[in-house]
Amino acid sequence: MVAKVDRVGKGKEHRGRARRKSSPVKSAEALSPGGGETITVRAEYANKTGMLGHVASVIGKAGGDISSIDLVEADRHKMVRDITIGANDPDHARCILSAMRTIEGLTILHASDHVFLAHLGGKIEIRNRVPVSTRRDLSAVYTPGVARVSTAIYNEPEAAWTLTTKKNTVAIVTDGSAILGLGNLGPAAALPVMEGKAMLFKEFAGVDAWPLCLDTQDPDEIVRTVKAIAPGFGGINLEDISSPRCFEVEERLRAELDIPVFHDDQHGTAVVVLAALLNALRVVDKQPDQIKVCLSGVGAAGTACARMLRAAGVKNIVGVDVHGIVYPGRPMGMNPALESFAKEMNPRGTAGSIHDAIVGADVFLGVSAGNLIGPDDVRKMNRDPIVFALANPEPEIRPESIEGIARIIATGRSDFPNQINNVLCFPGLFRGVLDVRASEVNEPMKLAAARAIAGIVSKSELSEEYIIPSVFNRSVVRAVAKEVAKAARATGVARRGRRAQSVFL
Repeated sequence: MVAKVDRVGKGKEHRGRARRKSSPVKSAEALSPGGGETITVRAEYANKTGMLGHVASVIGKAGGDISSIDLVEADRHKMVRDITIGANDPDHARCILSAMRTIEGLTILHASDHVFLAHLGGKIEIRNRVPVSTRRDLSAVYTPGVARVSTAIYNEPEAAWTLTTKKNTVAIVTDGSAILGLGNLGPAAALPVMEGKAMLFKEFAGVDAWPLCLDTQDPDEIVRTVKAIAPGFGGINLEDISSPRCFEVEERLRAELDIPVFHDDQHGTAVVVLAALLNALRVVDKQPDQIKVCLSGVGAAGTACARMLRAAGVKNIVGVDVHGIVYPGRPMGMNPALESFAKEMNPRGTAGSIHDAIVGADVFLGVSAGNLIGPDDVRKMNRDPIVFALANPEPEIRPESIEGIARIIATGRSDFPNQINNVLCFPGLFRGVLDVRASEVNEPMKLAAARAIAGIVSKSELSEEYIIPSVFNRSVVRAVAKEVAKAARATGVARRGRRAQSVFL
């Protein structure tokens, strides 16, 4: 354990009085879910010789890793310090706190983790692009000058792309019915996720995106609401809407709006999966039309992945859900979306379990739930098996259990090689469609995005543990935007260049 401490004198700690502004924190019990934790504990204890060392020792024995100790307040009788501690997970963090509470004379005033601290007050804001510091400024950006701009847009609606934020703004729309892997938590709980997505749009592609968390899960009302707000945006990103309603919502909005509508859970996942698979097939020297894919999970992401792979030339895709292989007329667990999938992918009506479907497969693609298959299943796959176990936080099979069995392994997690992450797709894709004012996102544009992502990994870099670029590789957005824009022009959906006449006069 390495501790970074502020300077103290010998014997008793510094007896003067020191204070710094404290940050708002969560209660000790409100530690965030998820992987490794970093908690900050504000502790008050008696100012006496050896107390700090004793506290550090107790934390160390509980398995905590102290990264910093900061002085908050000190006087002759007491010390108040913020102690930042690394823990394995929320349960481990609670164990550390319990151990600290056993220290005689120590009181835990607050405890927080870095995730909650990052969310205090929200993560995004609006900023002005032009100053408002003089009367002249005010008259230009607001009344009376703005009336001229409104009139110009009324006379020539296309001018809105030039004279407003529409040209660079995306609405992130959700109903909170399928938040990450957490399920139906509603619109308020969806807001932190949508704020995070807006941050990624801005950070990676310079796109201004804003969360719209709708307090309805009625497809008719969602469609009606999105249509009503659409004039202020250049694109719509649907997010975390449960299947099968998401299919209806996207299909209707695409038909009724003249701006791109993109359900990232479906198509963003599919684009990045295809990019990774194209490179994985290069490593194992196989062609898309020669392989069999066992697909676990036939919801929004799985259905889009299957159709994307089919568009790229994969002919043999066997879809499996909780009831087994999906086939036409299956007596249980079917709906119109699954029937459509079954007729398209499994017209012969092959039945069985996931363990039957994986036999002889070249690729296992999981977008479902954790721990569904075992090493013996992977051994039954074709030579040089490719395993994409993308369920989060627990993959369909643990990567370490199939080392030496699978040739290539990818997950949705950042703590293993080959992370399949939608951030590789949506920022660059929307950058491209906004740049050319595309009216939709079509199949050629998605294929172009996938090939652009795959192309970032050069032949000399390509290996079993590097088939997909990092989300922090800044060349990804540029490459995706360029190729998506090119495909939009080639397919006739790009509208940039239609300039309004005399809108400035």
